[in-house]
This record gives sequence, C-alpha cells and structure tokens, in this order.
Amino acid sequence: MTTQPHDNEFLNRRKFIQSASSLVAAGMTGFTADLSKNPSVRQSPVSIRIKRVDSNFEREPLNPYRFKGSAITESWQTAALLESESGIRKVGLCTQGVLWSDAKVFAAHSERVGNALMYAITDRALQLMKGNSFTNPVELVDELLPEVYAYAKKITGNPDLRKTFALNALVSVDNAAWLLYAQENKLTRFDDMIPEKYRPGLSYKHTKVASIPSFSVGTTADKIKAAADEGYFILKLKTGSAGTQAEMLEKDIAFLTAVHKAIGHYETPYTKSGKIPYYFDANGRYEKRDTLLRFLDHAKKIGAFDQIAVIEEPFEERNEEFVGQLGVRIAADESAHTVEDAAVRIQQGYSAIAVKAIAKTLSMTMKITQLAYEKGVPCFCADLTVNPILVDWNKNVAARLPPFPGVTIGLQETNGHQYFKNWDKLMSYHPKAGASWTKTQQGVYPTDQSFYAESGGILLPSAHYEQLFEEV
Repeated sequence: MTTQPHDNEFLNRRKFIQSASSLVAAGMTGFTADLSKNPSVRQSPVSIRIKRVDSNFEREPLNPYRFKGSAITESWQTAALLESESGIRKVGLCTQGVLWSDAKVFAAHSERVGNALMYAITDRALQLMKGNSFTNPVELVDELLPEVYAYAKKITGNPDLRKTFALNALVSVDNAAWLLYAQENKLTRFDDMIPEKYRPGLSYKHTKVASIPSFSVGTTADKIKAAADEGYFILKLKTGSAGTQAEMLEKDIAFLTAVHKAIGHYETPYTKSGKIPYYFDANGRYEKRDTLLRFLDHAKKIGAFDQIAVIEEPFEERNEEFVGQLGVRIAADESAHTVEDAAVRIQQGYSAIAVKAIAKTLSMTMKITQLAYEKGVPCFCADLTVNPILVDWNKNVAARLPPFPGVTIGLQETNGHQYFKNWDKLMSYHPKAGASWTKTQQGVYPTDQSFYAESGGILLPSAHYEQLFEEV
C-alpha cells in the first residue's frame, strides 16, 4: 500500500554517504572494526540501495488488555519489505501498540483508525527509503526519525505526539533493515550484527531468561496465584486503576494486599532473597508523588515493600520530579523514547530502564542499553504483546543484558500467550517453531548454546509473512 509520494529530497544517497562518513570518523558506529573480525566479511559495510519497498498487515484479535485507564482488543501485525539492488529481499515485522505509545491518539480515534494511522507512518518511512541507500540500520533510523516523526505529528493532528509512536511505526522497517544488512554483509549471527560500540552493554550470555507474564488492571489474585503455581517467579502487575486518583489508589492498595497474601510467601531459586519479586507498572497514572508514597507506605505496612523489584513509569512523562529517593527502583519505559530521553531520565533518578527492541527499534535499543551500561543502570526487556518471532528479537537482547540486581537470570516480559486469541497459530509462523527456547519451561526460557548459535531463529525467513508479498 502506498500512501505518500516518493521524497527524493530526504534520504538521498549523498546525504547518507556524508552522514555515514562523519559518524565513522567520530567513532559512532563501530561497524568497520566489527566486520573486520570476520575474514569472510567485507572490511567495511556495503552501501545498500533500496530498489523496492512494500508493506502489509494482519489484524489479530486479543482478549481485552486493560491499562492506562483503557483497553486494547486487537493487534495489528505489520510487515515491511525491503529489496536491495542486489536482489536480496527481507521482510521485517512489527506489532503496533497505539495505546502504549500515545494514549491521546488512542483516545481520539477508534482502535482501528489509531492502528491505521501508525501503519500509514510505516509506509511513509518505506517510501522515503525507496531509491536511496543506507550503510547500517543505526544510521538509517537516525536519518528517518526526524522526518517520520514530523509526518506522524501531522497526520495524527497531535503536535505533542510522543516520539515513541513514530519509533513503534519504524520497528518493521528497522527489523527488515537489520536482516538486509546482515545478509548483504554475510553476517550469520546476532552477535556479529552488534556494532562494536554497543557490544559492552550486550555482552552477557544468560543460560536462562525469565518469562514474565503481564496481568492487566482488574486481574484477580487467584489468576496471579495460578501463574505462580505454574513456575512464573516474576510477574508484571498493572496498577493505575481507572477512576479518580483516590479511587485508583484504593483499588491499587486492595490489589497489592490480595497479591501479597496470595503469593508473597512463595520461594524461587532465581532471586538472591529467595522470594518472588513484584514488578509493578502504573503506565503514568499517578499524578503526584504523594499518591505513590501512600501506595509504598501500604506495601511497608503489609510486609511487601522489600519484594518490590521495580515500579515502572508511575508518573506522567512531563512530571520531572526526582525519583531517586523513594526507596524503590523506578524504571523508565515509554518516556525513554530515545537515548537522549533515557539520559534525562537517569538524571532524574530513574534507576532502571525497560528496553523494547520490538517497540522502539533494535537500533535505538542498542544505544539505550549502552548508555545504561556506562551509567551503571540495569535494563530488562519489556513486551508490547508482540508475536512469537518478535519475542525472540527481544529475547536476543534480554539474554545479553547484564544481570538485574537481585536476580540471577535474564529478564523478559512476554504476554502474547495471555492476550492473543490465536497464539498457537502465530507460533506456527515462527521459522523455528518448537525449538526449546521458544517455550516457557517452569517460568523461564532456556537460552543454551543452540539459542545463541541460531540467534533464536530471527535471521531465518517466515514462510507465512513472506507470502504476504507474493507477486501476482
């Protein structure tokens, strides 16, 4: 589908070459040094010229997933095709998260129209690339984002659009670019794809990664207990209930009490304390610091405080209060749109970052994980209720992140099996469906040597998504 004319003025070849030269000169990419380690690869990355682009999507029904005072009931799986002049073509995937990325856009339109707007932004990015060249995906996203973000603000009619909305729309494009980059440069493993500059932050090798389910606002304690009984040892618990701030706090306190009573005594071998850790996500619903402090005071009162591993995004993005003295680890997620935003959040006392290669692009995620590594701020992977293939894109990051404080294995939220009505069908599209690392086993994914050797299967084509672009 083509919605916008080709823009020759934006990503022209000269601009790409100039930009690439300046970045390499400044030591920003590390690609040349990385590739030279492999004798079968060119000494410098090739310039990839895009001959053809295309896009498609599928709508997948969801069990209602409630957060941010609203709910999503379907998920668009978008696919972006990039074909280079050398004849190599790759299909990248994205799961769209309109409510997560900008609740105002979600509220201003029907769920379908919100998804259509994000899809149009993806197509805009593809049209900008057609006939132009890039050298590496990190540079590509840097070049695309300003223009794509400006276009996104225009078509949504929202001058204050959150940048994450544009990044989410770029995921399938970035995904396809990494696949194309890998094959054009004869790279066969995820480790080889990581630019040398970003390797320190992604150099760990966990043998297991926690599979973290997510429970929407209103979930009963019995359902959460059932998950813990299955072996899930860290659970993402959505707070920020609908209603006024007083009503929200009352419901959240009651929820915390019920959860702690149900599973607070459970034990796990994957934490240093031996207890189940709590991972709360308020999605910016707490308007004031005092409201959150009342929630934390209640946690202390019932003996749950020490088991709170992290609270994600308690405040709205424009709240610039320092959060480093709350006594618990506060994580940035959607407010850390870019590496620059992440740096600001760290200065504001945020002591963890939820990274999403499947929602903010792998390219931007690499920048954020490296910054966090240099600042001593732990990261973990959060989900966007993505499809199984994207779960493994995220898992490749989660398995390589340094250990999260108090936890002995990698951390990755993955909730698609809870909310996609046709999860088993989506799993069948995975090129390595049935591989050990695709299945949660007693609350964890095994990430053994086969996982690293095969990069979780993400470099292999999916027959289903390839068929979306069959030529008539």
